[in-house]
Amino acid sequence: MTVTIDENAGFCFGVTNAIGKAEAEITKSGKLLCLGEMVHNREETSRLEKLGMKTVSYEEFLELKNCTVLIRAHGEPPKTYQTAHKNNISIIDATCPIVLKLHKIIYQNSIENPDYQTVIFGKKDHAEVVGLVGQVGGNAVVISSDDEINKIDFTKSILLYSQTTMNVHNYEKIAAEIEKRLKEISPDKNFKKFNTVCHSVSNREKKLTEFTRKFDAVLFVAGNNSSNGKYLFSICKASNPKTYYVENEKDLTPQMLQSVENIGITGATSTPKWLLKFIAERVEKIAQGFV
Repeated sequence: MTVTIDENAGFCFGVTNAIGKAEAEITKSGKLLCLGEMVHNREETSRLEKLGMKTVSYEEFLELKNCTVLIRAHGEPPKTYQTAHKNNISIIDATCPIVLKLHKIIYQNSIENPDYQTVIFGKKDHAEVVGLVGQVGGNAVVISSDDEINKIDFTKSILLYSQTTMNVHNYEKIAAEIEKRLKEISPDKNFKKFNTVCHSVSNREKKLTEFTRKFDAVLFVAGNNSSNGKYLFSICKASNPKTYYVENEKDLTPQMLQSVENIGITGATSTPKWLLKFIAERVEKIAQGFV
């Protein structure tokens, strides 16, 4: 059996950067507090915790004083930094540069266009979206599908953005519907949309489709709590019906390898390279009858 790892799979730059900063701080001080889950992958989180990282909730963060806390790639709203300043908390800011740029765009546009309504296409409770909404003091409408477009006030001009990890095709579709509806209801109002979907995420779909078609079967490795993973898995499944979702080696079964001569292994933007390699090694052992 031939096992091939997708060279395009693995952490995006923002996550790689955040983990690098985390490891550097752990090496320096032997420990680290991280605000919220570093990455939506239990295997990687467990690895970091074994090194000395501790994940703290927002409730716990409010009680902290005189310590160092890492802000993960998802970013945070201004109130998090205000709390840190008040409680003498040193911040290691690992916000993804793309997300940080989006923060500045949303904030600056809200200052320059005070009468416009800020609308964000994303998942309401997602950590990144919480940070985006915070740039306008909570005064934003968050929608995740066509069904929620009615939440928008179409008597106002609109500034539309997207969570960086959303599907670009869905974003364009919703943007077109919002613009159409605004012209019908308030033709004198303006509509401005911003291309804020991360290019590494939007380009991933095409590459995944090309990759999965090459194999008899595909293992898609991602955390069960990764929304990005579940979405990208659906792309793979549509391209190759024999695609299996695997969180760790415990999910592997001999049945996945039956009548398979070549198998591809890929994953989400929250899946570490080391885990892809580990799964590949396990697959080879199962195929050889060693497991």
